[in-house]
Amino acid sequence: MDAIDPSLQMWATFGIILAAIVLYASDKLALEITSLGVVAALLLLFHFLPIEHLFTGQPLSTRDLLAGFADPALITVLALLVIGQGLVQTGALDEIANLLLKYGGRRPRLVTLGTLLFVLLISAILNNTPVVVIFIPILSALSQKIGRPASLILIPLSFAAILGGNLTIIGSSTNLLVSGTLESITGSGLGFYAITVPGAVLATAGFLYLILIAPPLMKRFLDPGGPAADQPAGTQFIFQIEVKSGSRLEGLRSKAGMFPALKDLTVRMIERGHESLLPPFEDVELEPGDIVVVAATRVALTQLLKRSPELFERQSGLGLVGGQSGSLQDQQMLAEVVVAPASRIDGRTLLQVNFSYETNCIVLGVERRSRMIRAAIDSIRLEAGDVLLVAGPREDILALRSNRDVLLLEWSAVDFPSRRNAVLALSIFTAVVASASTGLIPIPVAALSGTALMVIGGCLNTRQAARAVDRRIFLLIGAALAMGTALSATGGAHFLAERLLYVLEGASPAIILSAFFLLIAALTNILSNNATAVLFTPIAVSVAEGLSLDPQATLAFVVAVIFAANASFATPMGYQTNLLVMGPGHYRFRDFLIVGVPLTLIMWIVFSLFAPWYYGLL
Repeated sequence: MDAIDPSLQMWATFGIILAAIVLYASDKLALEITSLGVVAALLLLFHFLPIEHLFTGQPLSTRDLLAGFADPALITVLALLVIGQGLVQTGALDEIANLLLKYGGRRPRLVTLGTLLFVLLISAILNNTPVVVIFIPILSALSQKIGRPASLILIPLSFAAILGGNLTIIGSSTNLLVSGTLESITGSGLGFYAITVPGAVLATAGFLYLILIAPPLMKRFLDPGGPAADQPAGTQFIFQIEVKSGSRLEGLRSKAGMFPALKDLTVRMIERGHESLLPPFEDVELEPGDIVVVAATRVALTQLLKRSPELFERQSGLGLVGGQSGSLQDQQMLAEVVVAPASRIDGRTLLQVNFSYETNCIVLGVERRSRMIRAAIDSIRLEAGDVLLVAGPREDILALRSNRDVLLLEWSAVDFPSRRNAVLALSIFTAVVASASTGLIPIPVAALSGTALMVIGGCLNTRQAARAVDRRIFLLIGAALAMGTALSATGGAHFLAERLLYVLEGASPAIILSAFFLLIAALTNILSNNATAVLFTPIAVSVAEGLSLDPQATLAFVVAVIFAANASFATPMGYQTNLLVMGPGHYRFRDFLIVGVPLTLIMWIVFSLFAPWYYGLL
């Protein structure tokens, strides 16, 4: 390996990268601001101190540094996030989540472990990016149903997929890149199972970490819910359902004073004509015309809306609101509003104030924290501080900001769940995953095509698609690729490898192998796994030749590049699947450091102990 003289630009690049990591980890500045600052600093550095690329000999240009913002990997991640939003919006995967919940709802930990193990194994033969894409919405829906934050499962999901990619040569694009680079250097690449044995050892150690150490670590240090954490998910709303002839509620019979078929709902009262039936309900069978007054959380209500929106259609006579017609499927948003002090609504019912006529919003439920309500919401005299769950067109929901009678809770406004295009969304998703995993179409092409079909097919509108594009990911990966470009152009990675070998001169091959792995594992979280793999494979061959090792021992250094480059656990930009879970899990940069650094160290220790014995370096 040719000696590289350090330059001012190299040291400045090291300084910018170090400052970026500190700022990302400290969370003192928004991730977007830090990313923009990094890109600006690199642009200014190479504008005033231009340099020729170490390998191409061409001047490092502004176009080179900004090329990361058009990188196919970045576009793929953003497109897959939009496709995932289409699945969420249409509830396409709710039935799968319900199935998992049905058979494992009482043992959510067992379901989680089984899912992670399946993802790990299937990632050995399939590209792990579409595998993770499949399970993000499923596990997110399952987490919501069992009342656990998705942040406790999505990082382990990504890490399990990465670990599974270490089992075969086709498990990851990194593996194929190393094999291809090795073949171009030596004339022979790696066999299909060349990394399976050491990969299985590392995957076992990593999986044990994910199921034994990571969960308590995340519960202690991670923000469990992101923006949703401030929402009072456990509060109970009162809403009412009219039993129609032929509906799934007709003929429902109580058992032991309750209605067990109405899961997650508490029946407070049944109005039957002029008679009010109160709990406990002894041998009561629901009949057409009954008005069932129910208490439930907003989450439970939303799930019921997804499954059976017809239950909330405007009823004749005892309607949810006075005067409004139309289907809830025509509504676009759900939101919560608080009855304002001195409001004209205070002390009156919804029918008396004609709320729906004036606001064009349907009131689905009422929540009062001071005491339990046992009355149909038509007859509830509202009080200041009561919370109303309303549905309506987006423009009408947002118009409530200027309404003097209610205060709109901005965080609560979400798009109304609609299952109309669930089959179409699932079909598009399946086609994208199948075409990408089989290699029929490149992943970026499949992802962008799927995104276009989601919008054209009406699975989500352009506003919802735009909201799914996470600006943090866009700026983070753009900044990361700019740092990687600068580090490669200035020879920084080669310089570090050269210094490492100089310091370890005279050490045993096992010690050099261990240090080599640790250096690559550190850099892969900055450079990206594929860039690191291409950069360090020739270095690995050069180091092995310098130590005069036989072919079997030489293989240890090449395999070290694969496993170390795949040890992209410590930063979100280190691996594509980390970026995919970052948005849905509401993760911060330091969350990956907290969970990923220990796993990286475990991979290093296990490899350092096993590889020298397995490859005959001892």
